[in-house]
Amino acid sequence: MTRPSACYGLNGQILGISAEGPDLWRDFDRMLASLRITGPVEPDFRLDITEAEVLDEAPDGSLVFDGEIPEDGYCRMIEDGGTVHLVLPERQTVSINGEEGWAKIRMRPDAKAAWTPSMLVLDAALDAGGQHMLHTAGLTLPDQDAVVLIHAPSGTGKTTTSLALATQGFGLCSDDAMILDAAAPRPFAWGLPRHVKIHQKTARMIPQVSPCLGPSWDRNGEQAVSLERLSEIVRIESPAARPVAALLHLARSVDSQTRLVPMARTDAMVALAMDNVRTGMTGLLPLQKRRLATIGRLVSSVPTFRLEVGARPADAAALISDTLKARD
Repeated sequence: MTRPSACYGLNGQILGISAEGPDLWRDFDRMLASLRITGPVEPDFRLDITEAEVLDEAPDGSLVFDGEIPEDGYCRMIEDGGTVHLVLPERQTVSINGEEGWAKIRMRPDAKAAWTPSMLVLDAALDAGGQHMLHTAGLTLPDQDAVVLIHAPSGTGKTTTSLALATQGFGLCSDDAMILDAAAPRPFAWGLPRHVKIHQKTARMIPQVSPCLGPSWDRNGEQAVSLERLSEIVRIESPAARPVAALLHLARSVDSQTRLVPMARTDAMVALAMDNVRTGMTGLLPLQKRRLATIGRLVSSVPTFRLEVGARPADAAALISDTLKARD
């Protein structure tokens, strides 16, 4: 591979990207711009991005996935020893070898870049450093550096709850993607510093965010708001790894009351794994096995709760703070 065009620090793990032009790694820079490293550094994981008129759409190996994926459409995933290939026909391919610390993305010059290959590469780079990205929100407790992780399937209200807590003195690390450090003796996590998508319903429930919003909404009724813009109304935490104080599984209240109740660790494990661990035609790939083991260590190490959010999500702030203080 050529000399990296850009390098990003992922909590000690360095991702280096080489490409023919900056447009080819724009998606990565949009996600990781605040983590970009200036000056010479040796990457731990290398990604090479190249445009190609002809793509290798039939790599050797075993088919592990064949179907549609959100946003990006039809694709195939093939496993060949330590290398995983993703093929989006006539559009884009990615090959990843986590053990050897490299990935290659090949794109048709006239094709729109897919989002999934970028996330697979980031997953592999993190995994190579003993870290795993989880679909959870993360917030620091008031006057503490410890973080609570809030898990829920998409559409359940993670962003609304996260912003509500942030208006009550919690610090926002991420509303959707937290990186868990599995190599640490105790669970540590940090937030992926990307834009927050605010839905019209969230804006109505939390009017404090109104100054950050513009007049236009996308087809999903959302606006992407930068962390810099949000920092004008709530505390945005730096992407530093912090100890995990608790894991909360978010659910909608059936009676509009907000409550926090203990959750069995096995139930918390199942709920978190179902939303974060992917199975293929041949079972779990090695990275997914390691992610599942990391989730197991997390759940066995921190208290787990069910957070039922009612008509006033901000009510959860005092419940969380008081409950965790009582455990200290």
